[in-house]
Amino acid sequence: MNNELAQLMNQSLLAPLIFIFMCILFFLFLGAVLYYRFLSPWIPEKLASLVGFAGSAYILITCANQYEKIKSLVASWNVIAMIMIMFFLIVTLGVVIRLIPSKKKKRDRKTNRKSNNSIKSQRLHSKLSRPDQEILSSSLESMSGAEFERILALYFRDQGFTVLEVGIGGKDGGVDLVIIDQRGEKTAVQAKCYANHNLIGVQVVRELVGAKRNHDCILSLLITTSDLTGPARTEAEKFKVDYWHGGIIEQKLKTWGKWKPGNKESKKIPKTMKSTISELQTTQKQLAVSSESTCTCGAPMIKRKSREGREFWGCTSFPKCRNTRSI
Repeated sequence: MNNELAQLMNQSLLAPLIFIFMCILFFLFLGAVLYYRFLSPWIPEKLASLVGFAGSAYILITCANQYEKIKSLVASWNVIAMIMIMFFLIVTLGVVIRLIPSKKKKRDRKTNRKSNNSIKSQRLHSKLSRPDQEILSSSLESMSGAEFERILALYFRDQGFTVLEVGIGGKDGGVDLVIIDQRGEKTAVQAKCYANHNLIGVQVVRELVGAKRNHDCILSLLITTSDLTGPARTEAEKFKVDYWHGGIIEQKLKTWGKWKPGNKESKKIPKTMKSTISELQTTQKQLAVSSESTCTCGAPMIKRKSREGREFWGCTSFPKCRNTRSI
């Protein structure tokens, strides 16, 4: 009975169809292994899926054109064995598609953890900040994260906002400042004082989008001294996150008027340097006084003192010229 049923199935359309389906599965299996093992860093997943779909369609059309040859080829095949092989390919393909991307996600999570740890260390390092007057005379490159947040708080207060500094000490949860306008509308602000080459990634934008709800904010604003990556810009536009990059924030602070990075206080002069400068100033004064008194060698003469304390005019080219003149 079983033999008769198998022969009946072989004679039907089932065997050729199973063979065609097995060819498509085998193609997808090889494609998935090659993509996730070697090509994923260079080819987007959507493009790979499109190639897989196009390849499957091509195999289907080719097999349809060669249907009679396929039918004669599988006429003596065991359909039950073909079905078992087909299910084996389906299971194997599912395992490959599920396991290999999960390894990739684990690597991405490790990378994100490292970046988060570096951000935390930067926040802990920047707990202390200088006085406001010193911050206002400093460049953006020389500011710490806490100092950058502070100057933004001063800026927004002068613009008429009520400012809540919620990110003091680095425990911001994605929000550094909450600014409230005159209508009571709240905006969550995330400030990133980064170097020009250190661009803001997608994760920072997503953190801000999620964290603004914790502070009952409607709007969100990301301010960075560097810039956003392409995917981060797309994410910001998608979730309507406004952002100011380095050029914009520098222009706004200069327009504000209180931030003057060029006005830096002069550094303290060591005592040894002070004495040297005072001696030079005294010599210059003496030269100015005796500008009309010149030595026979043509060099100007200055006031000097002998060992007994008596003043006299001496040549400035001493010891080359030893001419003196009484006062």
